[in-house]
Amino acid sequence: MSTRKRPAFGALVYFMIAFAMCGYFTFAAVQGDYGLFRRAEIEAEEKALQAQLDQIESQVARMENLTKRLSDGFLDLDLLDQQARDVLGMIRSDEIVIR
Repeated sequence: MSTRKRPAFGALVYFMIAFAMCGYFTFAAVQGDYGLFRRAEIEAEEKALQAQLDQIESQVARMENLTKRLSDGFLDLDLLDQQARDVLGMIRSDEIVIR
């Protein structure tokens, strides 16, 4: 008479719970709120926002330069002439307008 022992039911349940927890934590590490995919999304968004910030900073620097060139302390006559032509539609007395 041979007596075979079956594995204990408790050990089987223990390993099933451990396997389920490992699967859950692996899934959370990859696709969770703080997972690898979310990190890649955040890094891509950071790059896009940094490019937008650089563009806006260059526009601000250009506007500051134009403002400085039109100020009372530093008057750029060429820029003033260009602005008078563009904004006010003015021309010099020695010019001829062709439409």
